[in-house]
This record gives sequence, structure tokens and C-alpha cells, in this order.
Amino acid sequence: MAIRPVLKMGDPVLLKVAEPVRHFDTPELRQLLQDMHDTMQSLNGAGLAAPQIGVSQQVVIFGVGSNPRYPQAEEVPYTVLINPQLDTLDADLEDGWEGCLSVPGMRGLVPRFKRLRYRGVDQYGQPIDRTVADFHARVVQHEVDHLQGILYPMRIRDLTRFGFIDALFPGQDLVDE
Repeated sequence: MAIRPVLKMGDPVLLKVAEPVRHFDTPELRQLLQDMHDTMQSLNGAGLAAPQIGVSQQVVIFGVGSNPRYPQAEEVPYTVLINPQLDTLDADLEDGWEGCLSVPGMRGLVPRFKRLRYRGVDQYGQPIDRTVADFHARVVQHEVDHLQGILYPMRIRDLTRFGFIDALFPGQDLVDE
């Protein structure tokens, strides 16, 4: 149970493809998940990928209830997703503002698939298979990108829509990462 430092954009660990998890319900995996949960919660994150805390494994957690960083967002159930696979359901993309704990103080307008199916397993190796849309789909895509060495600025199509929160949204009281 520890709050771990979050690696920032530029750290080479964030650019690597993460390794699949082969053993479930181990003390090491339980500790990793607890540390990820504590770290994400302390920073009001919507999700966190293991590489963000320096562990290059295919593990993400996400979930949004009432979150000051995303005040207009729909709720997303707390989920542990390991070795994920994403399948897009159609070609519909939607632009949305994203931030990232590894890119603090900034936001960017990122295109993401509106609807998708994600599969994987939980911490016990039990299958997860969900079809989701909108903000839930955006959060999953953002976190799974981390497992492929992709940070959201790499997906931005128009760099005039990427910058520091206070410059992009002057006078708005948006919470910084």
C-alpha cells in the first residue's frame, strides 16, 4: 500500500510495449494493484496503467465516480483489466479533451472510437468482456494505449488543440493533474 511516483512523458519506460501477465492472484500482482489504486486515487485519476508507475506489464485500472478532474463525465465502474484486447465496433470517431497523469498540467483534443468491445482478465484470471461507448470507451482506449507505449499527445491531429490547461481554458477552474 503505497503511493508511487508517476513517470512523466519523456521517460523511456512509457514508450515500451508492456509484457503480458502470466500469473494471477499472486502477492506481487496484489501489491501492484494496491499501489496503482492508491496512486490513482491520490491524484484523482480516471485510470492508471502499470507502466506509468514503472512496471512494464499489461495491467490497467480505471473507474470514475465523482471526479473533480472530469466533472461532466459519466460514471465508469472500477475495473482491473489485465492483458486487454480492444475491438472497435464501427469507424465512428469522436474528439474529446484528455489529460494524463504522465503529462501533468496539459490537455489535448484526441480522436477516439466511440464504441468498442474490450476483453481481458481480472486479477484472478477471470474473463472480462464488455461492450462500451462514449467516456467509458475513451478511458479504456487511453489506458490501453499506455501498454503499447503510446501517450495521448501522439494521437492529437491538431496541435493547436494541445496545451497547458490554464492557457487553453482561461478563467475555468479545472483541476490540474
